[in-house]
Amino acid sequence: MPAVESFADLAMPARLLAALGHEGVTVPFPIQAATLPNSLAGRDVLGRGRTGSGKTLAFGLALLARTAGRRAEPRQPLALVLVPTRELAQQVTDALTPYARSVGLRLATVVGGMSIGRQAGALRAGAEVVVATPGRLKDLIDRGNCRLNDVAITVLDEADQMTDMGFMPQVTALLDQVRPGGQRMLFSATLDRNVDLLVRRYLTDPVVHSVDPSAGAVTTMEHHVLHVHDADKHRTTTEIAARDGRVLMFLDTKHAVDRLTKHLLSSGVRAAALHGGKSQPQRTRTLAQFKSGHVTVLVATNVAARGIHVDNLDLVVNVDPPSDHKDYLHRGGRTARAGESGSVVTLVTPAQRRGMSRLMASAGITPRIALVRSGEAELSRITGAQAPSGVPVVITAPVVERPRRASSSSRGRRGGTGHGRPVGEAARRRGQGRRSFDSAA
Repeated sequence: MPAVESFADLAMPARLLAALGHEGVTVPFPIQAATLPNSLAGRDVLGRGRTGSGKTLAFGLALLARTAGRRAEPRQPLALVLVPTRELAQQVTDALTPYARSVGLRLATVVGGMSIGRQAGALRAGAEVVVATPGRLKDLIDRGNCRLNDVAITVLDEADQMTDMGFMPQVTALLDQVRPGGQRMLFSATLDRNVDLLVRRYLTDPVVHSVDPSAGAVTTMEHHVLHVHDADKHRTTTEIAARDGRVLMFLDTKHAVDRLTKHLLSSGVRAAALHGGKSQPQRTRTLAQFKSGHVTVLVATNVAARGIHVDNLDLVVNVDPPSDHKDYLHRGGRTARAGESGSVVTLVTPAQRRGMSRLMASAGITPRIALVRSGEAELSRITGAQAPSGVPVVITAPVVERPRRASSSSRGRRGGTGHGRPVGEAARRRGQGRRSFDSAA
């Protein structure tokens, strides 16, 4: 079917179209315009698009439109979205919630690191749509809290990452349990051998759509490789972190992340760490602080390379170069999302230069290369680097519950907390983020 120019041209429930207008989403992104006419008609869809291209609504609107009007039995969802990480699960849930609510559908999020009892309760109460990571969903099925035999629509989001993370056996076991002959939609930034196996085994005559075939190298994103000396790398990293504006920094290990975060805080930089060693509530709180601006530097391992969308994040720094080109593309995909611009900077020591050249060639990217030193104008020009204040800072947890309790006061209604932390403002920004396409996964 041909692509559409407006959501109004699609055969979707009126309440769903009204919700799109309310959220300020009027013009479909290319992958949505291309896939929705087919997915709304019930066709299997294989969508290839870079992260940040708008895949969540591409599958989400079809899933909700085709499930609207049905009611799930306890423990028996009607639609399933499988994702590789907790963060992406939360991102998909947040993006789809206003639209699901508009057509009276219940969403349940099923991920590790959170209360399994509470998730089991949501499934027992009945949820039409389940957004899940494979491991936790398997646990709940094994406990008798969920059955997939009523699932008529199944989505695999970021399928390449699921296979890379070793979820292939769990994913295939789950797909074998959903209703035979149901609709399947698979979205992936890359279509390597493992993803191709999933496509051939589980999709029937799929409509194939590829948006941004380079899977990451988009015109709104600049790529810089900065050659640094080993002895100067730490200082260079610190000066980049001290820039005005937010920055996401990637390192290889959680220990390196913790060390750099501690150093940045002692140098006067509002930094926080995100990695698999943190509990899910800690990770959720840290992300909220980064989105609200309470934290300006997020120091992370690859756990943050998926499922995180922050409006106006214009710089991603690979302090440690990634191991392969797919990791590079997904890390870089945190910036230049939904039409915004951004830069990806990779710090490369002499011993890493040859490997980085190969990685960039594999990614199909021709980066701008510069030799930089800390304190020099060229580093500042490319990254906005500046000397840190040197005054140690402590990041405190925001008081999330305050605005609700203070809602009877005029100050509470305006969103102020009266405690010096702009929690209401953060919530307002998050709402704006959704309207400006927070649903890009």
